[in-house]
Amino acid sequence: MTIEEFLKEWHSESPTVLVHTSGSTGLPKPMLVEKRRMEASARITCRFLGLREGDTALLCMPLDYIAGKMMVVRALTCGLRLIAVEPSGHPLSMHNTQCIMLNDPCIDFAAMVPLQVWNSLQVAEERERLMAIRHLIIGGGGIDASLAEELKDFPNAVWSTYGMTETLSHIALRRLNGPEATEWYTPFESVTLSQTDEGCLVIDAPAVHEGRLVTNDIVEFESGGKRFRVLGRKDNVICSGGIKIQAEEVERRLEGKLTAPFLITKCRDSRLGEAVVLLTEGDETEARAVCDAVLPRYWRPRQVIHVASLPRTATGKPLRKSYEK
Repeated sequence: MTIEEFLKEWHSESPTVLVHTSGSTGLPKPMLVEKRRMEASARITCRFLGLREGDTALLCMPLDYIAGKMMVVRALTCGLRLIAVEPSGHPLSMHNTQCIMLNDPCIDFAAMVPLQVWNSLQVAEERERLMAIRHLIIGGGGIDASLAEELKDFPNAVWSTYGMTETLSHIALRRLNGPEATEWYTPFESVTLSQTDEGCLVIDAPAVHEGRLVTNDIVEFESGGKRFRVLGRKDNVICSGGIKIQAEEVERRLEGKLTAPFLITKCRDSRLGEAVVLLTEGDETEARAVCDAVLPRYWRPRQVIHVASLPRTATGKPLRKSYEK
């Protein structure tokens, strides 16, 4: 979708806009969302970050999904000056940077997925441009330890977001850099959170979503506070021999130990019920040795499978179910 096409839809008489879910837990699904709620989400984000009319926002996300659409809505609702570049893995490449510089040498606000940020960090000129963004929010996927380490000393604010299509982008943020860096997400003031008996997050955000929203994210709340951290997804729990293993927890234990990209998923097992599976773009023998060295015995993969590239959704999220058997 082009900006022109989205603006035509936005300025139509319809009170709703068509969006699609990311497809991280299945096929992408179409949804109709209310424009007034998108405007409310835009105002909440801009107020939280202290963005003002005339500030410059960079659009480098595809407009097929909520993240890209919301960047345009924030500009329309809060008077931001929007600069759009072609969505790519290198949004701050020389070509795009020249386009940006023609409009404004300073970007006040940008949203990217982890892959875009990681790619930008690998090129000196792009890294410099990334560091100059006053507020950088990162969503659409997990931020691993190596990426967080690269960002911790950035001079301007870098945020990890928590949200989904149903909440019209994020409902909570956490700082990744500076003295305010934390593993805990702070929800917006208009958001009330709770948990199910299984530990899944329940969101009550009337400004952006009608009714309570029960998520599949297993969370832990900070003692005595509203802040929370995500432990993993309920559908990523592997029930192996009566032991519940969170795939994301296994991945966190392996971060920094495996040099090649990897992903934890599962397969059916006649004895255990389900078994841990490691997908890796690297050497299987090396990966097996690392797992045996650093993982508890019952977390160790029953299978280690080499793949040319890890399965991901169109928005870059891990697509675990493509290898579940």
